[in-house]
Amino acid sequence: MNTAKLYDQVYIWLISSGLRVVAGIVIFFVGIWLIRIIRRRLRKRMSTRKVSSAVQPFILSLVIPALYVLLVLIVIDTLGFQLTIFTTIIGAFSVAAGLALSGTFQNFAGGVLILLLKPFEIDDSIIAQGQEGKVTAILIFYTVLLTVDNRTIIIPNGKLFNEVIVNLSREGKRRLDFEVRLAYAADIDKAKQIINNSIKATADILKDPPVRVGLIGLEIDSIRFTINVWIAPANYLNVKIALMEKIIKDLGAAGVAFPKAG
Repeated sequence: MNTAKLYDQVYIWLISSGLRVVAGIVIFFVGIWLIRIIRRRLRKRMSTRKVSSAVQPFILSLVIPALYVLLVLIVIDTLGFQLTIFTTIIGAFSVAAGLALSGTFQNFAGGVLILLLKPFEIDDSIIAQGQEGKVTAILIFYTVLLTVDNRTIIIPNGKLFNEVIVNLSREGKRRLDFEVRLAYAADIDKAKQIINNSIKATADILKDPPVRVGLIGLEIDSIRFTINVWIAPANYLNVKIALMEKIIKDLGAAGVAFPKAG
């Protein structure tokens, strides 16, 4: 008797809700098929646009599960179940997760934008957050710099992307500027000639753009020469040391007068 009543209830439910069940099943399988197509096309589009291989899995891991969750909610709604409780739970969880992981999300978003927009790349020399160094790694949550004195600097991507970034390598060349102070008794033309010869004798200085040497300032006890040369970013420090030493030695050997100390 109980079995007969159960069959009657199932029959009545199928009559009243059969179309919803069929529609839910159809939507579920069509949704699965569409999500698979979206995954393939999204992966192909990212490869075509040369999106970093480091960020592709993260984008897929965000988009695809979200589509599956959306599909399940659509199917549940189609079957006639109330979504109020599900919506409340999801909303509460999202707020709690957002508050707890706000900094992490900022770093993640910054990492994704850095990998997509490429303000700098691996081996570029940059200045950011008061630090200067060569980029050795760009990860999702942070970027790693190596300074010239062999210190490893780890900068969160959230802060890095929202601040000024100076890319010293982007243009492929960098200008080295410094000044030399000489006494008023120094022969200006002779000093310029010696400095230019020192520049020509120093390795790794680019010929284009041309070098510039000239008088730039007059002090109470000295005159100031400015020296501008162009070099590859990777050679900056080595050329600076070598050129400054060469100029000072050549000027001293030629008897060019320097200002007296004190």
